[in-house]
Amino acid sequence: MNEAFVNINGGQVQSLELILMITVLSLLPSIVIMMTSFTRIVIVMSFLRNALGMQQTPPNSVLVGIALFLTLFIMSPVLNEVNENAYIPYKNEEITGQEAIDRASVPMKTFMLKQTEIDTLDMFMEFSGEEKTQSYEELPLTVIIPSFITSELKRAFIIGFLLLLPFLLIDIVVSSTLMSMGMIMLPPALISLPFKILLFITVNGWQLLFSTLIKGFN
Repeated sequence: MNEAFVNINGGQVQSLELILMITVLSLLPSIVIMMTSFTRIVIVMSFLRNALGMQQTPPNSVLVGIALFLTLFIMSPVLNEVNENAYIPYKNEEITGQEAIDRASVPMKTFMLKQTEIDTLDMFMEFSGEEKTQSYEELPLTVIIPSFITSELKRAFIIGFLLLLPFLLIDIVVSSTLMSMGMIMLPPALISLPFKILLFITVNGWQLLFSTLIKGFN
Protein backbone atom coordinates (compact mmCIF):
# COMPACT_ATOMS: atom_id res chain seq x y z
CA MET A 1 0.00 0.00 0.00
CA ASN A 2 2.79 2.41 0.96
CA GLU A 3 4.74 1.56 -2.21
CA ALA A 4 1.66 2.26 -4.32
CA PHE A 5 1.18 5.61 -2.55
CA VAL A 6 4.80 6.52 -3.22
CA ASN A 7 4.41 5.60 -6.89
CA ILE A 8 1.29 7.74 -7.15
CA ASN A 9 3.04 10.69 -5.55
CA GLY A 10 6.06 10.20 -7.79
CA GLY A 11 3.82 10.20 -10.83
CA GLN A 12 2.16 13.41 -9.65
CA VAL A 13 5.54 15.10 -9.20
CA GLN A 14 6.65 14.06 -12.67
CA SER A 15 3.38 15.32 -14.13
CA LEU A 16 3.82 18.69 -12.42
CA GLU A 17 7.39 18.96 -13.70
CA LEU A 18 6.19 18.13 -17.21
CA ILE A 19 3.47 20.79 -17.01
CA LEU A 20 6.03 23.31 -15.73
CA MET A 21 8.42 22.47 -18.58
CA ILE A 22 5.67 22.87 -21.19
CA THR A 23 4.73 26.23 -19.65
CA VAL A 24 8.33 27.44 -19.75
CA LEU A 25 8.71 26.35 -23.38
CA SER A 26 5.50 28.16 -24.35
CA LEU A 27 6.79 31.33 -22.68
CA LEU A 28 10.29 30.99 -24.15
CA PRO A 29 9.70 33.44 -27.08
CA SER A 30 8.46 36.08 -24.64
CA ILE A 31 11.43 35.43 -22.34
CA VAL A 32 13.85 35.83 -25.24
CA ILE A 33 12.20 39.07 -26.36
CA MET A 34 11.56 40.69 -22.98
CA MET A 35 14.51 39.59 -20.83
CA THR A 36 17.46 39.75 -23.23
CA SER A 37 19.16 42.16 -25.62
CA PHE A 38 16.92 41.06 -28.52
CA THR A 39 14.49 44.00 -28.38
CA ARG A 40 17.14 46.71 -28.63
CA ILE A 41 18.98 44.96 -31.47
CA VAL A 42 15.98 44.28 -33.68
CA ILE A 43 14.54 47.81 -33.22
CA VAL A 44 17.89 49.44 -34.06
CA MET A 45 18.26 47.36 -37.21
CA SER A 46 14.70 48.25 -38.24
CA PHE A 47 15.60 51.93 -37.82
CA LEU A 48 18.69 51.37 -39.96
CA ARG A 49 16.71 49.74 -42.75
CA ASN A 50 14.22 52.62 -42.78
CA ALA A 51 17.05 55.17 -42.71
CA LEU A 52 18.60 53.57 -45.78
CA GLY A 53 15.23 53.73 -47.51
CA MET A 54 15.10 49.99 -48.23
CA GLN A 55 11.83 48.67 -46.82
CA GLN A 56 12.46 44.99 -47.57
CA THR A 57 16.25 44.71 -47.57
CA PRO A 58 17.42 42.98 -45.47
CA PRO A 59 14.15 41.03 -45.10
CA ASN A 60 12.51 40.56 -41.72
CA SER A 61 13.67 36.96 -41.41
CA VAL A 62 17.30 38.05 -41.83
CA LEU A 63 16.95 40.86 -39.27
CA VAL A 64 15.38 38.49 -36.74
CA GLY A 65 18.09 35.89 -37.38
CA ILE A 66 20.86 38.45 -36.89
CA ALA A 67 19.20 39.73 -33.72
CA LEU A 68 18.87 36.19 -32.34
CA PHE A 69 22.52 35.28 -32.89
CA LEU A 70 23.78 38.62 -31.56
CA THR A 71 21.53 38.08 -28.54
CA LEU A 72 23.02 34.62 -28.03
CA PHE A 73 26.53 36.10 -28.23
CA ILE A 74 25.75 38.91 -25.77
CA MET A 75 23.84 36.66 -23.34
CA SER A 76 26.36 33.78 -23.39
CA PRO A 77 28.02 34.75 -20.05
CA VAL A 78 24.60 34.95 -18.39
CA LEU A 79 23.48 31.65 -19.92
CA ASN A 80 26.69 29.96 -18.80
CA GLU A 81 26.12 31.16 -15.25
CA VAL A 82 22.52 29.91 -15.31
CA ASN A 83 23.70 26.57 -16.66
CA GLU A 84 26.40 26.11 -14.01
CA ASN A 85 24.49 27.39 -10.99
CA ALA A 86 20.95 26.25 -11.75
CA TYR A 87 20.50 23.74 -14.56
CA ILE A 88 23.39 21.34 -13.85
CA PRO A 89 22.66 21.06 -10.09
CA TYR A 90 18.97 20.53 -10.88
CA LYS A 91 19.82 17.93 -13.52
CA ASN A 92 22.03 16.12 -10.97
CA GLU A 93 19.12 16.26 -8.47
CA GLU A 94 21.18 18.37 -6.07
CA ILE A 95 18.53 21.09 -5.80
CA THR A 96 14.77 21.32 -6.26
CA GLY A 97 12.98 22.93 -9.17
CA GLN A 98 12.10 26.03 -7.14
CA GLU A 99 15.72 26.44 -6.06
CA ALA A 100 16.82 26.12 -9.69
CA ILE A 101 14.39 28.88 -10.72
CA ASP A 102 15.61 31.11 -7.89
CA ARG A 103 19.25 30.57 -8.86
CA ALA A 104 18.55 31.12 -12.55
CA SER A 105 16.79 34.41 -11.87
CA VAL A 106 19.85 35.91 -10.12
CA PRO A 107 22.10 36.39 -13.21
CA MET A 108 19.08 37.44 -15.29
CA LYS A 109 18.17 40.09 -12.72
CA THR A 110 21.79 41.28 -12.62
CA PHE A 111 21.89 41.62 -16.41
CA MET A 112 18.57 43.47 -16.63
CA LEU A 113 19.29 45.79 -13.70
CA LYS A 114 22.61 46.78 -15.29
CA GLN A 115 20.67 48.07 -18.33
CA THR A 116 17.75 49.58 -16.39
CA GLU A 117 17.52 53.24 -15.48
CA ILE A 118 16.97 53.93 -11.78
CA ASP A 119 14.15 56.43 -12.45
CA THR A 120 12.24 53.85 -14.48
CA LEU A 121 12.78 51.22 -11.81
CA ASP A 122 11.55 53.57 -9.08
CA MET A 123 8.45 54.38 -11.16
CA PHE A 124 7.43 50.73 -11.48
CA MET A 125 8.24 50.15 -7.80
CA GLU A 126 5.83 52.95 -6.93
CA PHE A 127 3.13 51.58 -9.25
CA SER A 128 3.45 48.06 -7.79
CA GLY A 129 3.53 49.25 -4.18
CA GLU A 130 6.98 47.77 -3.56
CA GLU A 131 8.95 49.38 -0.78
CA LYS A 132 12.24 51.01 -1.73
CA THR A 133 15.21 48.83 -0.95
CA GLN A 134 18.96 49.25 -0.92
CA SER A 135 19.39 46.09 -3.02
CA TYR A 136 17.42 46.14 -6.26
CA GLU A 137 18.29 42.45 -6.78
CA GLU A 138 15.66 41.64 -4.15
CA LEU A 139 12.87 43.06 -6.34
CA PRO A 140 10.55 40.59 -8.09
CA LEU A 141 10.78 39.97 -11.82
CA THR A 142 7.32 41.53 -12.23
CA VAL A 143 8.95 44.90 -11.44
CA ILE A 144 12.35 44.39 -13.06
CA ILE A 145 11.15 43.12 -16.45
CA PRO A 146 8.83 46.09 -17.37
CA SER A 147 11.50 48.50 -16.10
CA PHE A 148 14.10 46.78 -18.27
CA ILE A 149 11.87 46.82 -21.36
CA THR A 150 11.07 50.52 -20.90
CA SER A 151 14.76 51.38 -20.64
CA GLU A 152 15.59 49.20 -23.65
CA LEU A 153 12.97 50.90 -25.80
CA LYS A 154 14.35 54.32 -24.85
CA ARG A 155 17.93 53.32 -25.71
CA ALA A 156 16.85 51.69 -28.97
CA PHE A 157 15.04 54.83 -30.11
CA ILE A 158 18.00 57.02 -29.16
CA ILE A 159 20.35 54.87 -31.23
CA GLY A 160 17.81 54.81 -34.05
CA PHE A 161 17.57 58.62 -34.01
CA LEU A 162 21.36 58.94 -34.23
CA LEU A 163 21.36 56.48 -37.15
CA LEU A 164 18.73 58.50 -39.00
CA LEU A 165 20.60 61.82 -38.87
CA PRO A 166 23.42 61.23 -41.41
CA PHE A 167 21.08 59.60 -43.91
CA LEU A 168 18.57 62.42 -43.42
CA LEU A 169 21.28 64.94 -44.31
CA ILE A 170 21.94 63.04 -47.54
CA ASP A 171 18.21 63.18 -48.37
CA ILE A 172 18.13 66.93 -47.71
CA VAL A 173 21.20 67.61 -49.86
CA VAL A 174 19.91 65.51 -52.75
CA SER A 175 16.42 67.03 -52.53
CA SER A 176 17.82 70.57 -52.47
CA THR A 177 20.10 69.81 -55.42
CA LEU A 178 17.26 68.39 -57.50
CA MET A 179 15.03 71.37 -56.74
CA SER A 180 17.76 73.84 -57.68
CA MET A 181 18.18 72.00 -61.00
CA GLY A 182 14.44 72.09 -61.63
CA MET A 183 14.13 68.29 -61.52
CA ILE A 184 11.07 68.33 -59.27
CA MET A 185 9.42 65.22 -60.74
CA LEU A 186 12.45 62.98 -60.04
CA PRO A 187 12.04 61.17 -56.66
CA PRO A 188 14.87 62.27 -54.31
CA ALA A 189 14.88 58.85 -52.60
CA LEU A 190 15.81 57.19 -55.89
CA ILE A 191 18.91 59.37 -56.23
CA SER A 192 19.95 59.39 -52.56
CA LEU A 193 19.80 55.59 -52.12
CA PRO A 194 23.17 54.86 -53.84
CA PHE A 195 24.85 57.60 -51.79
CA LYS A 196 23.43 56.17 -48.56
CA ILE A 197 24.65 52.68 -49.40
CA LEU A 198 28.05 54.07 -50.40
CA LEU A 199 28.33 55.95 -47.08
CA PHE A 200 27.32 52.86 -45.12
CA ILE A 201 29.86 50.68 -46.91
CA THR A 202 32.64 53.27 -46.60
CA VAL A 203 32.36 53.48 -42.81
CA ASN A 204 32.03 49.66 -42.52
CA GLY A 205 28.54 50.17 -41.17
CA TRP A 206 27.60 46.64 -40.17
CA GLN A 207 30.73 46.09 -38.12
CA LEU A 208 30.40 49.52 -36.52
CA LEU A 209 26.75 48.92 -35.67
CA PHE A 210 27.29 45.44 -34.24
CA SER A 211 30.29 46.50 -32.16
CA THR A 212 28.33 49.46 -30.77
CA LEU A 213 25.39 47.24 -29.82
CA ILE A 214 27.62 44.65 -28.15
CA LYS A 215 29.63 47.25 -26.22
CA GLY A 216 26.39 48.80 -25.04
CA PHE A 217 25.68 45.69 -22.95
CA ASN A 218 29.16 45.41 -21.41
